[in-house]
Amino acid sequence: MLCVGLDPDQQKFPISLQGQANSIFTFCRYIVDATADLVCAFKPQIAYFAAARAEDQLEQLIQYIHTHYPRVPVILDAKRGDIGSTATQYAVEAFERYQADAVTVNPYMGFDSMEPYLKYAGKGVIVLCRTSNPGGSDIQFLKTTDDSGEQVSVYERVAFNAATKWNTNGQMCLVVGATFPEEIAKVRQIVGDMPLLIPGIGAQGGDIEATVQAGCSKNLMINSSRAILYASNGADFAEAARKEAIKTRDAINQAK
Repeated sequence: MLCVGLDPDQQKFPISLQGQANSIFTFCRYIVDATADLVCAFKPQIAYFAAARAEDQLEQLIQYIHTHYPRVPVILDAKRGDIGSTATQYAVEAFERYQADAVTVNPYMGFDSMEPYLKYAGKGVIVLCRTSNPGGSDIQFLKTTDDSGEQVSVYERVAFNAATKWNTNGQMCLVVGATFPEEIAKVRQIVGDMPLLIPGIGAQGGDIEATVQAGCSKNLMINSSRAILYASNGADFAEAARKEAIKTRDAINQAK
């Protein structure tokens, strides 16, 4: 159930990698090699690559994972949300340029902003539902009505739509933050066995045991990024990352 997020912040790299060409790919490759046998997925965050003008290194990294660890899917954490031809181009970016196995998307603009991604058979479309950040409540907790006229929160409406009328080919998953286990439980009741991507453990403080119990130990991808990536800033960073990943995986398995 452990998903390792790849958020390469060059300022946190070991001194031996700083200033080197392709240092982002090199850092992430070491992390991947150290943890691939422990994970259900890798989740590179596109902003860390784009901000450093390292999109080519992201392409190289995803190709490396597919070549050396073909059983491990790659989730492109992009949180795209746009309509029409623009959404189509974002889908091309995720699935044709980067060859990702899944992509995170923002449902705020409605189904037509997600539909282009669903045209790629076998690719995952992971919809933001109840996010782990404190400000997520600003909109996600607003009240709306369901099809029967009952009052529900926006995130509950998103969960219902994603599990039913939006999920035309069975490709959708949901993002639900570990910082809100009660909401994980509510979403699980709504969506049944639909897979959930759960960020927020580790540096964000989400509780593993509460997360696993709320998710009913079914189809969970529990993401940890910074706590694993930066377990050490020394030459032993990959070894330290592996130790932290094992610790996290074992805590998840114990909670199961």
